[in-house]
Amino acid sequence: MHEQDLTATDQNPNHERAAVDAGYCDTFVVGGGPGGSTLSTLLARKGHDVVMVEKEHHPRFHIGESLLPANLELFETLGVADEIAEIGIDKWGAEFVSPAHDHTQHYNFGEAWDKSMPKAYEVERAEFDRILFRNASRHGVRTAEGTTVVDIDFHDPARTDDQGRDYHATVTTRDEAGNRKTWRTAFVADATGRDTFLANRHGWKRRSRKHNSAAVFGHFRDAKRNPGKTEGNITLFWFDHGWFWFIPLKNGVTSVGMVTWPYHMKSRQGRSLEQFLFDNIDTVPELKRRLADASLVRDVQATGNFSYSADRTHGNRFILVGDAFMFIDPVFSSGVMLAMQSGVFGADAIDTVLREPARAKQALKTYDRQVRHGPKEFSWFIYRITKPVMRDLFMGPRNIFRVKEALISLLAADIYRGTPIWRSIATLKGIYYLTSLARLRHSLRDWWAHRRKVQPVSQDS
Repeated sequence: MHEQDLTATDQNPNHERAAVDAGYCDTFVVGGGPGGSTLSTLLARKGHDVVMVEKEHHPRFHIGESLLPANLELFETLGVADEIAEIGIDKWGAEFVSPAHDHTQHYNFGEAWDKSMPKAYEVERAEFDRILFRNASRHGVRTAEGTTVVDIDFHDPARTDDQGRDYHATVTTRDEAGNRKTWRTAFVADATGRDTFLANRHGWKRRSRKHNSAAVFGHFRDAKRNPGKTEGNITLFWFDHGWFWFIPLKNGVTSVGMVTWPYHMKSRQGRSLEQFLFDNIDTVPELKRRLADASLVRDVQATGNFSYSADRTHGNRFILVGDAFMFIDPVFSSGVMLAMQSGVFGADAIDTVLREPARAKQALKTYDRQVRHGPKEFSWFIYRITKPVMRDLFMGPRNIFRVKEALISLLAADIYRGTPIWRSIATLKGIYYLTSLARLRHSLRDWWAHRRKVQPVSQDS
């Protein structure tokens, strides 16, 4: 992680080579994932000199393979729609499987409020991220891989270089050979994902108290999939300790992951991650059936502290993009879309800051409002998705006051285009609260149980 790299630099200065002045750029983007690549491409199109560095090399493994219909318009904007379609399997909707219900509930994106976004894709993130990163290079972004940012020094007031250009930050990087460079830049975008470079370094990162979860996941070949057109649809399986994802990919591999809480991770008690995953799969009959003849193609992995946010989205000359600002439980597959959309908003904000400094404060305030909107709307449902009342509503949706259409629009991430879903979403929330009140005793018991589940454990399992 970046903080570890920074600590190593500070403690071992004699092992570091002298930094070379790499020059000036309008914007320095830290992180070459979907958010950073989207922002960099759009800024370069607006005529800005952009540098983007990524600490790893593309293609690199990443989870988060399920996309949403709202992503497709962004692919068109970036000019990568055909490339993404080539690597993706069509995802026409999602299905939910509950141990408390005897049916499977399907949601088809084509039944949303706006019928114009009927599908999305499931993709291998390694290839997906590579396409977006290379696309940024094609648009004139200066890119570097295998390059770690070890320090960002902000200057207030701004400094001026020998060509009369104001710069507000000095960024120090180190490549894999130990070569160090310093960059002078007018603006910094932190798109480091869950590394959260600036939030970690400045103490802005806060773990979610409402949804403190972890994930254990693997990739399987020969899993049983849905037939025909629905083959690529994502399936969510609820179980007693959280939920599972089942994401079919085009290469015949299926991503399967368990999202659960600290108390359940503690119950692992020495079992390998693989055994722990399989033991929990065995408790979900339909998932166990689908994986009966499947085999792992990659070691099982785990990641913790799944939900968090930073105290801020921006400063005078920096913004946090995508997961560098906030990450929420991936139950609605919103991560890539929120990261890319924040890249779109960020490009507009930075362009205004650089071209019209008098409007900078308002532009960054607008960015703050925009990037908080999506997580806020998703989070209300995510924090309640494992509650019996919400599970019942998802498993037996009704379209009174068009609430089902509005819910599908939310699942499709149609939340930025002005589609008039919000009155119906408010109605759905009202139904949830009234139903919870009618089941007050059970609701209170579930609330106390959830509080216990999300409490952090004293040590890693």
